[in-house]
Amino acid sequence: MIRIDEVWMAVEPLDMRAGIDTALARVVSVFGDARMHHAYLFANRRANRVKVLVHDGFGLWLCARRLHQGRFVWATDDSGLKVSMTADQLNALVIGLPWRQLGDLARIRMI
Repeated sequence: MIRIDEVWMAVEPLDMRAGIDTALARVVSVFGDARMHHAYLFANRRANRVKVLVHDGFGLWLCARRLHQGRFVWATDDSGLKVSMTADQLNALVIGLPWRQLGDLARIRMI
């Protein structure tokens, strides 16, 4: 439906009352700019709510998802302020699966 070429996760929480202008301001402050066909993810402190801001080339989409039980698996502060994700990792995240076990992040680097 909406083309997404890259997915970015902001590590610091966002107030879920934030609207599109506040979310866009956070994207610019954390990522530098809002790029076309990029998705930017934010969670609240408890990580049971997520907002996704997408710039589709014509305008902005702001989507929200809430879990009634459990939490989204979110990046930690030691990951930096932002984390790049693949489309498969995004799909795993929004249904509550451990998205870090997919793609490059699942590599064993040292034994």
